[in-house]
This record gives sequence, C-alpha cells and structure tokens, in this order.
Amino acid sequence: MVTQEVTINNEVGLHARPATFFIQKANEFKSGIWVEKDERRVNAKSLLGVLSLGITKGTTITLLADGSDEKEAVAALSELVSGNFGE
Repeated sequence: MVTQEVTINNEVGLHARPATFFIQKANEFKSGIWVEKDERRVNAKSLLGVLSLGITKGTTITLLADGSDEKEAVAALSELVSGNFGE
C-alpha cells in the first residue's frame, strides 16, 4: 500500500468539476484507491464519496492506493492535485 498526503490549493477546493477530474484519473488505475480526511476514508472512484468529504482550499488529504499500479496511481493523483486540477 502506498500513501501520500497532499494539500488542496485551488480556490474552490474539491468541488464538482475538479472532483470529476480526480475520479476520472483514479478510474484509469486497477488499484483500489481511497481518499482520507479527518479519519474518514472514501473510495476515490466515487463522486459522491469524494464530494461527501467537503474538501475545501487548504485541506490536507491522504491518498491511499493498494494494487498492481499503486505507485503510479498515487503519483498521478498527486500531480493532478498539485496542478490545481488544471484550473
């Protein structure tokens, strides 16, 4: 299992559009991927799950992946977050 903490820096946090990009990227991988915030863990491939965390600007989340492409999954999602989802 690979984990990495990332901070959301885009102005509106992980709202619908960036969350959609995030989920689309997560679905490119075979590994199980989760997002954790404040002891709550949700499936990173679930739009409702990710939105239910209420992730706002400045929030630090933990990405977790477990599977054959776990390192690539965490690296790709971290890069998406650090690039502010292209916004």
